[in-house]
Amino acid sequence: QVQLVESGGGLVQPGESLRLSCAASGSRFRISAMGWYRQAPGKERELVADFTSGGGTNYADSVKGRVTISRDYAKNTLYLQLGSLKPEDTAVYYCNARWSWVGGARDFTSWGQGTQVTVSS
Repeated sequence: QVQLVESGGGLVQPGESLRLSCAASGSRFRISAMGWYRQAPGKERELVADFTSGGGTNYADSVKGRVTISRDYAKNTLYLQLGSLKPEDTAVYYCNARWSWVGGARDFTSWGQGTQVTVSS
């Protein structure tokens, strides 16, 4: 089982920035795709940004130009740089990974426990 642990959330004022991290741990696994999702109170979980299995990136329209996703392959860590934060960015941010065992053919999906981002003046 691959475990994902997010960190970096907090309370910030509108216009400020945050950097979220997601560390993947386990043994003998290979991650094919990783991404960030968020869920605001009373709303469904939505994609914020991700790396596809083909190596490309996707960003939600609501965050384009304000958010950058990056990945440190050596550390199995995913990052999300949030900039020009708005109150509507307030949500629990979750890390997601699609992975397989080395030499295995089946894909699995793991979610982190989430990290709260609150944007308020």
